[in-house]
Amino acid sequence: MTLGIIFAIVFVILLVPVMWAIGGYNGLVTLRNRFKNAFAQIDVQLKRRYDLIPNLVETAKGYMKHERETLEAVIAARNTAYAASKAAAANPADAGAMKSLLSAESGLGGALSRLMVVSEQYPDLKANQNMMQLTEELTSTENKISFARQAYNDAVTSYNTTRERFPTNLLAGLFNFAEAQLFQVDTAAERAAPQVKFT
Repeated sequence: MTLGIIFAIVFVILLVPVMWAIGGYNGLVTLRNRFKNAFAQIDVQLKRRYDLIPNLVETAKGYMKHERETLEAVIAARNTAYAASKAAAANPADAGAMKSLLSAESGLGGALSRLMVVSEQYPDLKANQNMMQLTEELTSTENKISFARQAYNDAVTSYNTTRERFPTNLLAGLFNFAEAQLFQVDTAAERAAPQVKFT
């Protein structure tokens, strides 16, 4: 064999792994960006909910003068969840930030549920048009959060599956593609959506 043929064979042998590495790396980047975008959709809906809650509390405040602790607990839980959401939005792949967000969202859901239970004791509040509109918007937003969370979890599962498969897992480890965390609740009580409707 001539030197040119040997050089061509060596070049092809080296080119195949390089092309595979480039394709694998780009695939991981694409999947990571996809789940980050999916989290951004959750973040939009969470922000909408966080914006609705102060209006809900302000409307309820006029009727629930003796329920100051409940109202303050909702605002405190909202502020905690908002801060956790910002941290998670900065890096959805950060497991600690996602766990903090899930915990804060659980606390907010509990506080909202308590507010709705207490508000049942105030018939004038239940009949208030602003309160009815806000609770309807909050319920709609909760549904949108649920759909966005499902899309995010699908994107995370796709990313994690790809990064764990051999031989792509070698690239993932080499280039520090960390495992992404699902947006899921851990207990049955947390799985129940906050009830924001008046009956």
